Amino acid sequence: MRFFSTLSLLASLAAATILENGQVRKVNFLDTKVASIGSNSTGWKTYGPNATEISYKGRWDSKHISWWAAPGIKFGFTGDQVAISFGQYTSPGVLVAYRLSGQDWQFTNVTANSTHQFVSRSTPGLNATLPSQLPLSFELRVTNWAYGVQLSAVHIASSANLIKIPNHSKTIEFIGDSLTSGMYATYEAFSSFGYNIGAGFGNVEFSVTAYPGICLHDANCWGNPRGQTYQWHQTSDTSWRASQIYGESPEKWDFRKHPAADIVLINLGTNDNNTANSVSNTDYLNSYMKFVADVHEVYPKAQIILMSLWNGFYATGNLRAERSLQRRDLGGILQHNDIAPQWHPTDVGHIKIASHVMQYIRIKFGWEFGATGPEVQHETLYWNDESGY
Repeated sequence: MRFFSTLSLLASLAAATILENGQVRKVNFLDTKVASIGSNSTGWKTYGPNATEISYKGRWDSKHISWWAAPGIKFGFTGDQVAISFGQYTSPGVLVAYRLSGQDWQFTNVTANSTHQFVSRSTPGLNATLPSQLPLSFELRVTNWAYGVQLSAVHIASSANLIKIPNHSKTIEFIGDSLTSGMYATYEAFSSFGYNIGAGFGNVEFSVTAYPGICLHDANCWGNPRGQTYQWHQTSDTSWRASQIYGESPEKWDFRKHPAADIVLINLGTNDNNTANSVSNTDYLNSYMKFVADVHEVYPKAQIILMSLWNGFYATGNLRAERSLQRRDLGGILQHNDIAPQWHPTDVGHIKIASHVMQYIRIKFGWEFGATGPEVQHETLYWNDESGY
C-alpha cells in the first residue's frame, strides 16, 4: 500500500488517538514505571539480557534491540515480581503489550533508560497465596513496526528464579510490507493479520519481518532505502532509527542460530506496483523468482505461501485476496468495511484474513490449532448488559 514517508514517524505515536467506528476509543494504559533497580537492590534478583532463560521472539540484534513488527520476549519465573529495564536505544514512549501466564494483554508506554514493573502482588491473576515456587510465564510484545525497545535487564524477586520456556516445534515467518505489519490498524503490528495468524495458532513460533512502504525489488520505495530481497537478510529493518544506529552497515541475520521456518508467507509487491517507485514488471518478476529461491535456500524444507497483490473497492465488486502457489480465489472474504480509509485492513479485516489463512494452513498442511480459548483478538472484549432497548 502507498506509504507516506512524512507519516512514518507520526502515524504510530504511542499516545495517538485510536478511532473505532469514527468514535474515540477510551484507553487506559497503565503507568508501570518505577525507580531504577540495580544489581544489588534489596528484594530483587537481576538477569542480564543475554540470560539463556529469556526467549526472544522476532528479530533482535546483538545489542538486544528489537526490530521489525511485533517482536517480543517470553520467559517463565517463580515468585511474585517482574520488572524490566530498557536501554538507551528504546524508542520514546513506545507502546508495549504484556501479559501474565496467557491472560488478557495489558498495555503501557515505556521509554529509554527506564525500569517498569509489570508483575507485583497486586497484579490481577497472580494469587499471592500460591506457593512462591509455582512457575508462571511472562510475555512482552512491541506493538509497533517502526519503534522498538532495547532490553537491558530482567528483575524478579530475590528468592525466585527465571525459567526457560521451550519453543514450540513449528515455526512460521511472515515477510511483507504495511499490510502484513498492520499499518493504520488500532494497535498496528499487534493488530495485523501476521501477528493474528501466528498468535491464533497458539502452538507455533512466529516472526513478522514486515515494514510499511518496502518493495520486494531492491529499490528505494517510500523512503525505504532497500527492498526485501536485501533487507530480509539483515537483522534490522529500514526504519530511521536503524539508520541512526547502524548507518549503511546493518548486522546480518544469522539464520543458522534460529529455528528454520516450516511455513513462509510472503505478501510483497504492492509498493513495487506503484508508479511512484518505478519498478518495472520485469524487475519485479525477476526479483520475486530470486527471492523465493533465496527463501528456499535458507529454509530448504519450508512450504511457501504467496499472497498476491491487493486491489481497492469499486462500485462493481469486492476486493479480491488471492493466495498461491495454487492461486486459490478468495474473492468475497473482505467487504467494504474491512478496508480503512487509508487503504489498509481494519482490525476486523485483519482478523478475517488471519482466520482464512489459518484454515488454509490447517487443511493444506495439517497444522492443528493449539490455542486454549476461542479465537479472539486482544482489546475486543465488548458486551451489552442491557436487557432491552
